[in-house]
Amino acid sequence: MTTPLAITAGEPAGVGPELCLKLAERETAEAMIVIGDADQLEQRARDIGSDVQIDVGGPTTGNGKLAVVHIAQAEPATPGTPLPANAAALLEGLRHAVKGCQNDTYSALVTGPLQKSVINDAGIPFSGHTEFLAELTGAPLPVMLLTAGELRVALASTHLPLRDVADYVTAERLQAVIEVLHQGLVSTFGIAEPSIHVCGLNPHAGEGGHLGIEDDNVIAPALKTLRQRGMHLNGPLPADTAFTPAAGHADAVLAMYHDQGLPVIKHAGFGRTVNVTLGLPIIRTSVDHGTALDIAGSGNADPGSLFAAIDLAQQMVGHR
Repeated sequence: MTTPLAITAGEPAGVGPELCLKLAERETAEAMIVIGDADQLEQRARDIGSDVQIDVGGPTTGNGKLAVVHIAQAEPATPGTPLPANAAALLEGLRHAVKGCQNDTYSALVTGPLQKSVINDAGIPFSGHTEFLAELTGAPLPVMLLTAGELRVALASTHLPLRDVADYVTAERLQAVIEVLHQGLVSTFGIAEPSIHVCGLNPHAGEGGHLGIEDDNVIAPALKTLRQRGMHLNGPLPADTAFTPAAGHADAVLAMYHDQGLPVIKHAGFGRTVNVTLGLPIIRTSVDHGTALDIAGSGNADPGSLFAAIDLAQQMVGHR
């Protein structure tokens, strides 16, 4: 049998479990196993009127069955009400999935959404999947990349206050991020010679120093160094043109900060955008949305992003 994808169900009080239930109804040749609490998944199936059969230890998902690796929660979950008591089980599920990817039990990891606040409320410092997975795998520099079809947007910085970004994006860090991005495009997307557009930090990419010096003094020299190594880099470009046809073809666009890049890709592909972590020794994709506690248990959650994350993970496995 094909090595299955590992799919973590995410926050049990959110929409992740019911999105996973919809995988059993999907006609697909992909081998998949969900990692979560089997009892909770059965309860959610009852909540939304699903007749999916939970198959603990089953070989794969499909034909009305959801194959599950059971990781028991401390307490039953009610839709919309996350419980700190269940935080440890969620992280244990991630550890199990990562170990399985490392020993080839699983081909890749697809993650459902977590509620960061409730994990921290449990007394466990947690800033997100990306950082947690990097720590588990010993990856020195994870890079966040979001995809929507052929549009790919990576981030030089992620969850930072805007006032801290200029100090964070040093030439050394920017070079390291671009190296990870370039290698990821080659090894997991199968692009032999990727072309990357690099956004400036300031409006108009600094306007020759009149609107900030970082573009000329930090970004441009970093790109020059990498071009000398043979990378195809265009920039620093004004962010308001980097995503337009006038900038030419790019296999990826590197934004300097979170809200410079994410609004563009979410507008272009909302509901089918996939979050990818580059720089890990395993393949990891994720949905592009949160736990949606307000609609959890309604059965109305859109599985489009989860399906897209699974499809992309399979493509990435093929390229490796």
